[in-house]
Amino acid sequence: MKIPDYIAEQLSNAGVKYVFGIPGGPSIPYIEAFRNAGIEFIITSHESAAAVMADVSARLTGVPGVCHATFGPGAVNIASGTGLSLLDRTPMIVFTSEMPDALLKRTVQMNISHQELFRAVTKMTFRLSPDNVYEVIGSALRICNEEYPGPVHIGLPADISDMEAFAADEQLPVSPDSINESDILRIIEVLEKSKRPLLAVGLTSARFGLKRKINDLLANCPMPVVLTPMAKGLVSEDHPCYAGVLFHSLSDYLEDIYEKTDLVIGLGYDPVEYNYESWMPDVPLVHFNTTDTDMPDGIEVVKYTGGPAEWFTLLKNLNPGSIILESGTLKGIRDEMRSVFAGFMSHFGPVAALIILREELPHDAIVTADVGSHLHLIGQFWEAPSADKLIMTNGWSAMGFGIPAALAAQLNRPGSVVACITGDGGFLMSAGEIMTARRYGLPVKIVVFSDGELNLIKLKQSWKDLNPYGISLYNGDLFSSDSFLGVSVFNASSSEEMRDSVKRALSLRGPVIINAIIDPEEYKWLVVRPK
Repeated sequence: MKIPDYIAEQLSNAGVKYVFGIPGGPSIPYIEAFRNAGIEFIITSHESAAAVMADVSARLTGVPGVCHATFGPGAVNIASGTGLSLLDRTPMIVFTSEMPDALLKRTVQMNISHQELFRAVTKMTFRLSPDNVYEVIGSALRICNEEYPGPVHIGLPADISDMEAFAADEQLPVSPDSINESDILRIIEVLEKSKRPLLAVGLTSARFGLKRKINDLLANCPMPVVLTPMAKGLVSEDHPCYAGVLFHSLSDYLEDIYEKTDLVIGLGYDPVEYNYESWMPDVPLVHFNTTDTDMPDGIEVVKYTGGPAEWFTLLKNLNPGSIILESGTLKGIRDEMRSVFAGFMSHFGPVAALIILREELPHDAIVTADVGSHLHLIGQFWEAPSADKLIMTNGWSAMGFGIPAALAAQLNRPGSVVACITGDGGFLMSAGEIMTARRYGLPVKIVVFSDGELNLIKLKQSWKDLNPYGISLYNGDLFSSDSFLGVSVFNASSSEEMRDSVKRALSLRGPVIINAIIDPEEYKWLVVRPK
């Protein structure tokens, strides 16, 4: 079997339906092999968007995402999206065309070392040859899924696509095993003594889909719960134990809970989203995760490294009869946060736009959120029925995520309403993907919060008592037209226009852009300044 055919067969057997990317000349045999294997090659406008789409496909399906780029600049572009897979913890395989062996160390157009490039943003990088194809593809599919899941890069020399794959005895590197530093007796002792535990639920719990188990735990041992942003949806906002989301808007209100806590239980808590020391009170920490996690100095911590089933077995050592839950305090904090949030409805800003979107979009709509000030509001106040209904990046945290993420969500969940909420800065980084939406008939609803500035940078400048500088994006209106790249643009500068625009967008089958022209002033009251 020729190398491209073998790769396509193995990807198909693993459940891969799409490969995202931009082809080059050496890609042609691989694209043809994908087509013959029933795998669709999705052309994007930029390689970084291809990596985002592969990442989000993996999140929604559990099947490794796959993307491809050509030599040099294509590889560099796709590497920026590959970091998303690494720090947002999703399985991905990244293929790039590479120079043949004879040219690898020569001065050649577009030639750089892809292995050196990808070493920093992947779990492992390989260079394919006819005698390691079997081992590399099998290892890549295994390694990308191991905890933490993440990207594996495979370089495809340009002169091997007509060669046959054959097995060899070469021993390939494997990813390191997790280091188990668990102290079970100490964990049991700390759990049994606690009377005011606080549960901090994170990204690993979201990846494992632990919503039911977490809610069963809270039914037996009611205690306050805080979530990291990417775990939003694991505990509903109306649950009596729900406190709020760390790091995002008004999260400083949660400090009243920390003051009464005698133990923090990190359940699938991944510090890539928010370090413990950035918020934790001076109490012991029991940290449950699937891999060994680095911890800061100055915190009394005991770790358990293992699978989620083992976490919940150990948590049975909590003493429900001695746990004190002041549900009135939690409700008071939540009500106060909601009251502050709703207090900005008197003018058309991000709060008014978000509330209208939540009222008009179906409850089970999938929303992707780009990076910026608006994300802090969405992470705290958007009501997500499950973790797969609000998709963001918080580990990699790169602007330009929202639109390609929405396209991937629509591809993989074709029956769902999918909306992207982005700032104008994020929109400008990925505006070319509007053509991808048109090309594949993806009816995503793209909501652009247009304020003409990089507001989060402006806020950070103000925290340093600096005048705004280098944050203005454009003068006048962002679109100045009722269409963009052939897609309808609905302009909204008031709550009434916003509601009408959302209703019109939902009535159309194709992609639509809603240009929400907002006043960004309220961000400075809602985005929390880090300590």
